[in-house]
Amino acid sequence: MNQAIVHTTTRVEIQPSDLTTLFDALCNSLVLRNTLPYLPVSGLVNLASTCRDFRYLIYQTPGVFRHLDLTHVKTAQPETGKEIDNDLVWHNVNLLDYLTEDDFYSGPLRGVFSTLRQRDLLRDVQSLILDGLSVTAEMCHEIINDPSYNVRLLSIRDVKHMNQGKLRSALTYACRSSRPEGMPKLKALYFFGSKDADWNQKSQKALTSSIQGQEADAWWFRKGRMVSNPIEGDWANCLLACNGLIAFDAVLCQGPRHQNSPLGGTCSAAIATFAVGGCASCGESPEGLMDARTTPHSCLPLLSPPPILSSSVQAATTPAQGWKAFAPRCADCLRERYCVCCNKWWCEACYQAPAPGGPRISRSCWECGSNCDECIERTQKYCKKCCGGYCLIHNEGSSDNFVRCVSRGRGLTRL
Repeated sequence: MNQAIVHTTTRVEIQPSDLTTLFDALCNSLVLRNTLPYLPVSGLVNLASTCRDFRYLIYQTPGVFRHLDLTHVKTAQPETGKEIDNDLVWHNVNLLDYLTEDDFYSGPLRGVFSTLRQRDLLRDVQSLILDGLSVTAEMCHEIINDPSYNVRLLSIRDVKHMNQGKLRSALTYACRSSRPEGMPKLKALYFFGSKDADWNQKSQKALTSSIQGQEADAWWFRKGRMVSNPIEGDWANCLLACNGLIAFDAVLCQGPRHQNSPLGGTCSAAIATFAVGGCASCGESPEGLMDARTTPHSCLPLLSPPPILSSSVQAATTPAQGWKAFAPRCADCLRERYCVCCNKWWCEACYQAPAPGGPRISRSCWECGSNCDECIERTQKYCKKCCGGYCLIHNEGSSDNFVRCVSRGRGLTRL
């Protein structure tokens, strides 16, 4: 009788205790604190709705809602006029008679805050991002001065329906000399810059530049105009009142002409809109250059985008490696001393305009603005055919010797 030998392969069963699930990974506090802040609010809510264990983990673990970004939450978006009108007509035609301006414009956000407060989550929020939403000054006053809030970093860039005068009053009140101990809790406010673009709207080149820190730490890595949005004049006094307590995404000009300067000038304070390096002649600045190692963090400009894994001012103001010291200046402190083309400038000690034989800033092209002699020599030419002056940058089709003579004398000679 023939015997057949059959070889069978048995699969080793994996015991459940050998598996590492997502829940097990998130139970590690280090993994939890470095992962969940990157999830949108909708992702956290969806994760909590999967099972009872995740629900307990999300809603009962302190710090899960430390960083709260509401910019993409649908219920927080301001409603259009048509939607508001229809809602009022069908529900209560007289509702507008009882709504204040604050109730009308901050309604969507207050609804989100109410839900967070009912779940006892609002007290855990330390970084609050409200860029582009409908935010009123009254709501900001509550966030800044109400002890029930623990917001340390607030971003309200490009918000709608903001009364800037009332916002300044709320900040000045929070930093008054008779404030309670431990107040204000707010340590960083993003307001003057533009809100960050979505990653899916950025090109690959812009994304790479942001990752390398060139865009995020603009104050430290590139020179020129830093604040392009118009700024009301009273903001300078507000920043002066909050000095050392609340950091902003803008800083005061320290030029010698200002009263707040270390050199003690006579002019009132002004917000710096330019970042320049050392003087082109002496390499320094009369008031001293701003250094990330020696300047207090509360006096440094906040860097964009706001930090995700931390709510501290130090994390929001520390630049990446390779930063260079700069001097924050307003436009008046750079007038007739700054070249908009190469960003070179001359300090008050090295150049007093007009100075015969010294560095010269003039305007040879209206589009180029005020340029130094070197930039003018490189960009402004004279046509050998019509003898007219022209700009190589703003006259397309021109060469080093000839201008595209559509109209004689289109370029400007030196003023």
